[in-house]
Amino acid sequence: MRFQIHYKRPHTSLLFIVLGILFLSSCSPQQTLRGVFKKQSPYEKYEAGLKEAKLDQTALGQQWKTAGERALQQPVPVTLPFKETGYFPADKPMAAGYQFSIKKGQKVAVKVETQGNNAPQVFVDLFEANPDNAADPKQVSYADSTATSLEYEVEEELPHLLRVQPELLRGGQYTVTIETMPTLAFPVKGKDSRAVQSFWGADRDAGARKHEGIDIFAPRNTPVVASVEGTVTRVNTTPIGGKVVWLTDMKRRQSLYYAHLDSQLVQPGQRVSIGDTLGLLGNTGNAISTPPHLHFGIYRFGEGAVDPFPYVHKDRTTPASLKVDEKKFGDWARIAKSNAALRVAPTSKAATLRTLSQHAPLQILAGSSSWYRVMLPDGQQGYLAASLVETLEKPIRAVRLRQQAPLLDASTPEAATQKNLQPDSTVRVLAKQDTFLLVKDSNGTTGWISADMAQ
Repeated sequence: MRFQIHYKRPHTSLLFIVLGILFLSSCSPQQTLRGVFKKQSPYEKYEAGLKEAKLDQTALGQQWKTAGERALQQPVPVTLPFKETGYFPADKPMAAGYQFSIKKGQKVAVKVETQGNNAPQVFVDLFEANPDNAADPKQVSYADSTATSLEYEVEEELPHLLRVQPELLRGGQYTVTIETMPTLAFPVKGKDSRAVQSFWGADRDAGARKHEGIDIFAPRNTPVVASVEGTVTRVNTTPIGGKVVWLTDMKRRQSLYYAHLDSQLVQPGQRVSIGDTLGLLGNTGNAISTPPHLHFGIYRFGEGAVDPFPYVHKDRTTPASLKVDEKKFGDWARIAKSNAALRVAPTSKAATLRTLSQHAPLQILAGSSSWYRVMLPDGQQGYLAASLVETLEKPIRAVRLRQQAPLLDASTPEAATQKNLQPDSTVRVLAKQDTFLLVKDSNGTTGWISADMAQ
């Protein structure tokens, strides 16, 4: 098992070469011509530039591509709203992947912020999971090359994947925020989803039918407004709905139904904008015996009635603030306690990926609330409670070498020797990986030695 320490130091000369080649290749006639026939995302354009410059055949280029693929194949499952701050090292291609669920009627809002003297261009891509082939998700949205944010209205209630990846040889700190938003404006002026008191699917007529909408309670004659830009198609009176208004939303191929109005203030064929008053709230129709309220329904073309609550509900929950030490991002650290649970998500309720022994090494990649996202020497990522992680500053113990020992640059017998440590010399142990010890000698050089060489 290989474990090599990487430092936060970009390869500046190679960076200029890569950027220069990519600039020239992105302006080539062949790539320009391809762009006429196929619209590419910024990520795809960058990937094509790597290929054109033959950098995809280099170890670094292959690592970059592999990191992007791994982020989609092994995403972190998160619950929205979610916020994470992390560090992309300049010398090691990495990408962050997140998986979350979102309901039809909602839209996902993603924002990525970067910091650093040489902050990289970050590619932000959104995918829809493929239920038939998990290895082939469908890209549904991406952030423009001049922006690091996107909004997307969900079309299918499938898991969605977000990939965040910087360009080659550029690193720095990033913060990604993922939230949900309603796709429609709230239909009662001055109210929000807290005014909903009867929900989709509730029994009606002693269980003879189900409630195909939501009831929003407010004082009589409160303005009822257009939730979308659209066309009024019907203004009439029915025994059940009383005074009703139907509004067609062609953009989303659906009709909005407003019922129990006290009065109607629009005409069929009238075009309205979001927030325009359609009528005044009341209790006409079969709601005559109830307090004034609006029955609000949504009917999808070819599908029928759907639950309107996700379409108008604005989640007032804010992502948890960062409670870990962001100065540690990118650093190597170790497990502070025995039997530490590496979890699939930043919560104690998440499944355990594996149990780690005390003093095992790890690299801190990011933080969310009071959890660190870490990477183990074998490349596996997961979350650890911050209380389970400690720095390498304080040695575990000091040991004396029984014989001459090669100080290796990685935790594997095939690793390169940095120097030879003399017999009877003393080294300080910083971490333990399988049968190897991470040590620091009297000159401050850090590396690995075989554990059986220490007394």
